[in-house]
Amino acid sequence: MEEKKNYTKMDISKIVASRLDLSVNQAHSIISESFTVMREMMSEDRLNTRVEIRNFGTFAVKPARAKPRARNPRTNEEIYVPAHKKTHFRPGKLLKSILQKPIDY
Repeated sequence: MEEKKNYTKMDISKIVASRLDLSVNQAHSIISESFTVMREMMSEDRLNTRVEIRNFGTFAVKPARAKPRARNPRTNEEIYVPAHKKTHFRPGKLLKSILQKPIDY
């Protein structure tokens, strides 16, 4: 099995910097600010919010119902989970078509 590869925001910044002929610090500040803006949009006091990025995907914030009888798997104790918001990502057409290609082993 292939080893898992993790990418960080700095990895993205280095690639963007090389493609756009920017310094890594400039690219990192642009990327960081972009994620901050997206986080602020998704954190607004609305139950349903969508951030759509064409050819990549859609980030959606949706309400989750309260769970009055949830169970802690470690202690088996019954707990109450209040209503909250959850995030969902749906890939766009281009990303979905790339991800649906067969894997070559």
